[in-house]
Amino acid sequence: MHYNQDPIVALATPQGVGAIAVVRLSGKGVIEMVNQLFCGSDLTQQASHTIHFGLIKQGDVTIDEVLVSIFIAPHSFTKEDAVEISCHGAPFIVEQLIQLLVAQGVRIAEPGEFTKRAFLNGRFDLAQAEAVADLIAADSKLAHQTALHQMRGGFSLELQTLRKALCHFAAMLALELDFAEEDVAFLDRKDLKILAGALIENLTPLIDSFSLGNAIKQGVSVVIVGKPNVGKSTLLNQLLQEERAIVSPIAGTTRDAIEGTLHLGGIRFRFVDTAGLREKTLDSIEAIGIERTKQQLSKACVVLYLVDLSHMTLKQAEEDLVALGLEGLPLLKIGNKIDLAPAAALENFKDYLLIAAQAGRGIAELKGKLLELVAQKPTDGSATIIINIRHCDRLQKSKEALEAVVTGLGEERSNELLVVDINRALQALGEITGEITTEEILGEIFSKFCIGK
Repeated sequence: MHYNQDPIVALATPQGVGAIAVVRLSGKGVIEMVNQLFCGSDLTQQASHTIHFGLIKQGDVTIDEVLVSIFIAPHSFTKEDAVEISCHGAPFIVEQLIQLLVAQGVRIAEPGEFTKRAFLNGRFDLAQAEAVADLIAADSKLAHQTALHQMRGGFSLELQTLRKALCHFAAMLALELDFAEEDVAFLDRKDLKILAGALIENLTPLIDSFSLGNAIKQGVSVVIVGKPNVGKSTLLNQLLQEERAIVSPIAGTTRDAIEGTLHLGGIRFRFVDTAGLREKTLDSIEAIGIERTKQQLSKACVVLYLVDLSHMTLKQAEEDLVALGLEGLPLLKIGNKIDLAPAAALENFKDYLLIAAQAGRGIAELKGKLLELVAQKPTDGSATIIINIRHCDRLQKSKEALEAVVTGLGEERSNELLVVDINRALQALGEITGEITTEEILGEIFSKFCIGK
């Protein structure tokens, strides 16, 4: 795949006022172009990976004092000549600097173009390139560890092993086709069936890990629902360990969704306290709050259904559960106010997690249950977890192709048909790492990156 190696420039640090800003360049001639504006060392005579202090000038006018870092190809992120200019973080200075560089013939970079060039120049494969964006966006410990593991090639190594085994068998089958008239067999069909089955077993846990990976990447939305005055706001405050929601004995106090974030086991959970659900209310504002509760439920990863054990029977709670339309949702049923409830209620609600939110009893157990719902197996970030829906889709396609191979072997299909299915599996795996790709796929992927990356 060919692309222009023309020089590009972009702000690599966030927009806005800051102590410093970093302007990044890559491509043919960027060191010479910056040198024409730089008053200090002759940058064209400097070694790679060195930093130089000086002035950026427009004629006799000084724009700023800067530090210029030099990276000579192929020893840079993009494997091209690259320069990073650290200047003061005033937007005016950054704008002036970029305008001067554009006047020198440098082009403003497209979103993700630096990382795209790194991929096209063989710096890393496509799965690793996508992990760069995930690493930048990581907002929890596990999200950071998972993206870093993928960026360093953990996932890619697994895919290479799978593709190598498949390529061998595809080659042997193709070779048999060349010698069809001699009726020569280069491999045992039983071995191919065993291999296909083993590859399916390897792909299945990777595909299954996407539910956890998506939670790690996107965070987990947890909506707290129940009748008015069952302790939803108290529970939110206890989980967050701060007075986020107003607590009152008056029913209908919470009118709008109140949110707070908590990290459990390296995963970000976003808790939403909602207006109490009841079928009828004369308060128009509360009615709006109830409608917003229903909107939150449609986006929830987990629903915490809270009941007041001191005022509700099990039959009432289950009837309300059905009436509120919560059945079928990822649900954790919680019985609150165990310190005020009769002993019989505690026995009847044995399928509920029993807590006393105001006293803080059962909160640790609740956090543990939430983590169990999201992550069936604990992880420290060293295992491969699929966090990208594109990867999950291609893995699923590869698995389906391999299942077709197993079926074909059982039905003694011809080599031509088996090779077609094996090539489908190889195609899908190759699209993950970029060994097989198109400009359209790359455009879709890198358009989601920030400009300076």
